[in-house]
Amino acid sequence: MFIIEALYTVAALMLAIYGFNALLLALVAILRPARLEAPPKPDTWPGVTVQLPIYNEIHVVTRLLHAVAHFDYPRDRLEIQVLDDSDDETARVVHTTVQHLRRLGMNIHHVRRAHRHGYKAGALDHGLRSSQGELIAIFDADFVPPPDWLRRTVPYLVHDPRLGFVQTRWEHLNADTSPITLAQTLALDGHFAVEQVGRQALGWPLTFNGSAGLWRRSCIEGSGGWHDDTVCEDLDLAYRAQLAGWKGKVVPHIAAAGEVPPLIDAFRRQQSRWATGSMQALRKHARSLLRTSALRLDARIQGLLHLSNYLVHPLMVMLLVLTLPLMLMEHPLDWPMAYLSLAGLGPPLAYAVAQWRLRGHGRRLIALPMLVFLGIGIAWAGTRAVWRGLTSRRTPFERTPKFRLEGEDNTWPGKRYGEETHAFTWGEWVLAVYALAAAAIAWHKGNVFAVPFLLLYATSFLTVAVGVWWQARQHRKARLRALSRPSPHGFSP
Repeated sequence: MFIIEALYTVAALMLAIYGFNALLLALVAILRPARLEAPPKPDTWPGVTVQLPIYNEIHVVTRLLHAVAHFDYPRDRLEIQVLDDSDDETARVVHTTVQHLRRLGMNIHHVRRAHRHGYKAGALDHGLRSSQGELIAIFDADFVPPPDWLRRTVPYLVHDPRLGFVQTRWEHLNADTSPITLAQTLALDGHFAVEQVGRQALGWPLTFNGSAGLWRRSCIEGSGGWHDDTVCEDLDLAYRAQLAGWKGKVVPHIAAAGEVPPLIDAFRRQQSRWATGSMQALRKHARSLLRTSALRLDARIQGLLHLSNYLVHPLMVMLLVLTLPLMLMEHPLDWPMAYLSLAGLGPPLAYAVAQWRLRGHGRRLIALPMLVFLGIGIAWAGTRAVWRGLTSRRTPFERTPKFRLEGEDNTWPGKRYGEETHAFTWGEWVLAVYALAAAAIAWHKGNVFAVPFLLLYATSFLTVAVGVWWQARQHRKARLRALSRPSPHGFSP
């Protein structure tokens, strides 16, 4: 009895800490918004290498290459590397497009490796060895940066020699595709316009988000280069750079648009990869954060909270699992619920602030319930990912498939790479049934504070479980229809 009560209390208090920390960052972003002054243009533009790590991205790679080719940066100072580890028809498409752009005068290279060792980190490191640029820009395959992106970001690094990297905001090509994609844009907007801005205002560690960022080459090399011992090589390098004395900068008024996953299982896998990588980075840097003199004490504590943030997933699962035995032992459950309700104000406030700050309205907040369901519903997958990150030094890199969706286009069913997701969601089904049973018992026992909490869990796990099943069914049906028709491109859709 005592052990269960203690675990329940610890889980509730730790969730409250993360919740109140989100509330603090939201308040800081309100009171100390990001400064929008741009540094002066340099007299001489430095050489820039744009690195495009690619792996099996047949739907979006041509769009990316043409977008980067339209950068209005001095041609003689611009180099483009397509770091292509693909093992499907993507390599042929990249080769054809690169040859076309080279004939137009672009300094662009199709870089292939004999193996995919180190995944994205390995590709970036391999490309860096032959690159010529003083600055290194990185874009994932699904991004479409605007032509002036380099001209707007390069001056920051030229102006401040202590600045190691600049991270710009992610805009969204397919926010309106579905409630699922709209919900994800709320979370991403909150991260870039509130969390990152709040951390920057307080001098706390920032993260490089892996795409739409610009690095100083000497910072990458001076911080040890790209490491492949985590699946969040971006987060790892950002922390190593800041622990080495470099600064990072977030500029939310500069944006590059990318796709958000339309598939619930793709979103779940993406978040699982980030959870695993964050835990690997926590293991790797916790001791350095505690001992470093490069950061203030509050920044070191916040670094630990930042890297461990995905612990909220196992904490949520723990809270749910322990609720039922506590009720059966007649333990009161009202005080943790009231406490957590206050801590839970942080994320919704951050999302609301971000929407008004970025868009001048809160219409996208209509997707907030879906974001809540998805955020809780992936807690089981997140719990497994956290365990992998805490116990395994090397894990496979599971990419997020992209389908070239823009606006309200929702034509992903049947397309190539859709079959890479749709793993069976047994954990979500079990936890949904468990939460429903606990809610019925709570109602019977008069624990009214627990009933909404348990029903929210049940709804969230059912949203993920049913959603994955339904989307898998849609994909199979569309795939069968597509395979019955010949493809004009010589490969399956």
